[in-house]
Amino acid sequence: MKVRKLPVEVDAFRYTGDVDAVIAWKRSFADYDPARCPMSPFAGYCLSIGTLEGEHIASPGDWIIRGVQGEFYPCKPDIFEATCERVEGPATTRGGHAEGL
Repeated sequence: MKVRKLPVEVDAFRYTGDVDAVIAWKRSFADYDPARCPMSPFAGYCLSIGTLEGEHIASPGDWIIRGVQGEFYPCKPDIFEATCERVEGPATTRGGHAEGL
């Protein structure tokens, strides 16, 4: 069976290695719960992200996406570029930026 994923709009943030910027972005969401999706520095500039599927590592240049259930997870730039496009309207006011879109 083939299926098509439903188009949904999500928030995304390009991780540059600045852990504090990502944490500030996460905290800007009204429903942010630090215990639900923890993030912490890992091996220098990498970032450990607790996702619904377990721990994932984000490297500088990766995108961090806030999913439809308020969860956060990393996405490699090539996958992001192949599966995401900028939506019409103003840029996010939550500190994210859409480099490369």
